[in-house]
Amino acid sequence: EQFLMKTPEATMRRYKEDLKKYQKLKVAVKFRYAEQIDFRDYEPRIKKLLDTHIEANEAVRLNEPVNIFDEAMFNQVKEERGVYEAQSLASKADAIAHATKKAVTEKMAEAPAFYEKFSKLIQQAIDDFRAKRISDLEYLEKVSEIRNRVVSRRHDDMPAILAEQEDAQAFYGVFRPFIAGAEQDAAVCDEAAAALSLAATALIIKHRKVHFWDDDDAQKNLMNDIDDYLYDEIRGRRGVALSVEAMDGIIEQSLRLAQSRRLL
Repeated sequence: EQFLMKTPEATMRRYKEDLKKYQKLKVAVKFRYAEQIDFRDYEPRIKKLLDTHIEANEAVRLNEPVNIFDEAMFNQVKEERGVYEAQSLASKADAIAHATKKAVTEKMAEAPAFYEKFSKLIQQAIDDFRAKRISDLEYLEKVSEIRNRVVSRRHDDMPAILAEQEDAQAFYGVFRPFIAGAEQDAAVCDEAAAALSLAATALIIKHRKVHFWDDDDAQKNLMNDIDDYLYDEIRGRRGVALSVEAMDGIIEQSLRLAQSRRLL
């Protein structure tokens, strides 16, 4: 109260202008680098302070999370937060790069091979720019292309038989390294991994049931069916010399990926 009564209006105005400037700067930095600060250590004290001194009826989110997969929302947020207003090419590129990097990290478990590849590409672009190996414009073009490929889930090395089969594509990325470890012919690897991906997807759908993860017998039945397919089709008919360890790895990854993608 004393501060409000004794502080000159000009000083108050300057404080308010500074506050607005730093609030805008905070939002811009959070957006540019997709930063999330962990306030858990401060939460108890902040909660006590708010409970003691503040009354409020409704909470309003000031800084919505950025969803790079929603084109309209992504562009709208960039407009509203001034990313395109008197901003450098580097700041635009950083905003896209770090939002994409965050999205890739969050979705890694859903398609490990696919998102790991783009995680490396986006980090390489960031590193190249910081080391001044590429210009601001090249940085913006590169991260925009990577973001578009992530959003469209565009694979450059996916067999045609898996087109429009998003779940099977995720399994293919996980299975192919196992097949390649036992078979040197690239064409045979591609065909066997694609067939296995489609078969695993179909078997998972066949065994889908309520509370699957609480039913040990249901899990064993699915594992046995995948094991039979590996023996009969991949090792038997296609002649891929998979080891027992590789087959166990495929089965384990099948269940893990099915759980991450919520197929069961």
